[in-house]
Amino acid sequence: MPKRSAGMRDVARRAEVSLSTVSRVLRGAPGVAPEVRERVRAAADELSYAVSRNASGLVTGRTCRVAVVVPSLRPWFFGAVASGLGHALHAAGLDMLVHQADGAEDWTRDLPLPHNSDALVAVALQVTEEQYAHLGDLAGPVVLAGEELPGRASVFIDDRAGTAGATHHLLNLGHTRIAYIGTHTEHGPSRSSAARMAGYHDAMAEAGAEPWTVSKPPGPDGGELAVGELLSHQSPPTAVLAESDDVALGAYRALRRSGVRVPEAISLMGFDDHDASAALDLTTVDQAPEALGAAAGQLAADLVHGRRPSDTRIELPVQIVPRQSTAAPQERRTSP
Repeated sequence: MPKRSAGMRDVARRAEVSLSTVSRVLRGAPGVAPEVRERVRAAADELSYAVSRNASGLVTGRTCRVAVVVPSLRPWFFGAVASGLGHALHAAGLDMLVHQADGAEDWTRDLPLPHNSDALVAVALQVTEEQYAHLGDLAGPVVLAGEELPGRASVFIDDRAGTAGATHHLLNLGHTRIAYIGTHTEHGPSRSSAARMAGYHDAMAEAGAEPWTVSKPPGPDGGELAVGELLSHQSPPTAVLAESDDVALGAYRALRRSGVRVPEAISLMGFDDHDASAALDLTTVDQAPEALGAAAGQLAADLVHGRRPSDTRIELPVQIVPRQSTAAPQERRTSP
């Protein structure tokens, strides 16, 4: 007859402590005296006990899982945020359960959340106050990553300031005919898209320059369509700022196919610092999505473990990464 594997009750009996104490020690939770913690670990080692999260959950009422909801696993940005989340949660002894919203308008109603997770992280989803409250009822603590709601746990960047800074970078090079490629879906622009376009308008108004915007569907195809429209003008722009690197990559492809040299004829700049941006020498704004995910994961872990962070609204910095796709406009370079 096969030998029965040791269970948590066996560890508790050997260490002469309660089941809840064993669970706290094996999860690394605070509030256990050092000598008791050592006794429990020694008992677990002697019995070759492997931690079962399901068994631990029966004692603590926790699953040791955090639900992460993303709009999609594409484009790359969502995967990068999820990677940072996964590393942070793993370091805190928590698993990650990923759900795709898949563009559903009321995605909060379809998630199998009750009893499946201890917290939820919503990545770049436009969560309303009503949805936030509903999610909190189902999943416990809720953290927004890449979006913010006033007074709610959020990790975010200032999109508006990011594109304002990018526009100033092009203005400082001497460009005044700067076109901006924004994006929209069938539901209109997202909050992030609207904020980024507003930042561009802020900088252009401050410089007394005329704004020039086009709005296309997200992704490289949208960038290609936008460049086709911009090049049809009698006097095309000398610089193009794209809402995202995905859009900028499509714009770059269209410019190359049209025989327009970057940056000699048109400077091009993106936003996000996509992995491909460095390979193409694309000037961009780095918002460090993995760091954003890691910060959101740490915040979620703190809330799950009952720790009270000093600040639950975390704004991360962005920085311009200058590369070879931007330069002074041609007329300035050729003037005596």
